Amino acid sequence: MGAQWKAKGKELAANAKGKLFGKLAKEIMVAARAGADPASNSRLRLVVEQARKVSMPKDTLDRAIKKGAGLSGESVHFEHVIYEGFAPHQVPVMVECLTDNLNRTAPEMRVLFRKGQLGTSGSVAWDFDHVGMIEAEPAAAGADAEVAAIEAGAQDFEPHGDDGTVLFLTDAADLDLVSRALPAQGFTVLSAKLGYKPKNPVDPANLSAAQLEEVEAFLAAIDANDDVQNLFVGLAG
Repeated sequence: MGAQWKAKGKELAANAKGKLFGKLAKEIMVAARAGADPASNSRLRLVVEQARKVSMPKDTLDRAIKKGAGLSGESVHFEHVIYEGFAPHQVPVMVECLTDNLNRTAPEMRVLFRKGQLGTSGSVAWDFDHVGMIEAEPAAAGADAEVAAIEAGAQDFEPHGDDGTVLFLTDAADLDLVSRALPAQGFTVLSAKLGYKPKNPVDPANLSAAQLEEVEAFLAAIDANDDVQNLFVGLAG
């Protein structure tokens, strides 16, 4: 369905939250390069809102902002890099990393892709659309996702779970604009980020149970890497 793939492993809640905080801290530090004030830095505002929604400690959040903006005296530099390739059984994947050491990340990705196929730049990207992805939930009964998408300026929307959560898809340039408009349409924004939506996702029905297990194991191993921020998979559903 184009949503970011989420690991299905049974991690302890504390470990899962710690990993999430680590990823968000990186995002905050990168966004804060353009300024430490969320009011004038839309990218920082979006990730700060996401961090607050998952109850990131204020000290952790403030420290990440100061570190990224160069206000703490500490030097930090993360490089954004995307690895493209295939999971087992030719399922396309886009792996988005933030790393402070490419000499560490690149060989780790090569090892992880041994059970799939690591491609060159552009080898898989052509089969994905670069879009804004806004995960939101109805704030009140009767909130209509279709009406909200039209009024807020989203390109499309799709169900995102069994709890009524909706994934609104936007032009990459409209991510902040639409995320600001959705609350007035009865939806609470849970997260907003740029991502990759597959154009021709593989139908899981065409894979056996054993093949799906291989794909899941491959994705879980990649998602567990500390440098991986987001994992986008060309698998329907």
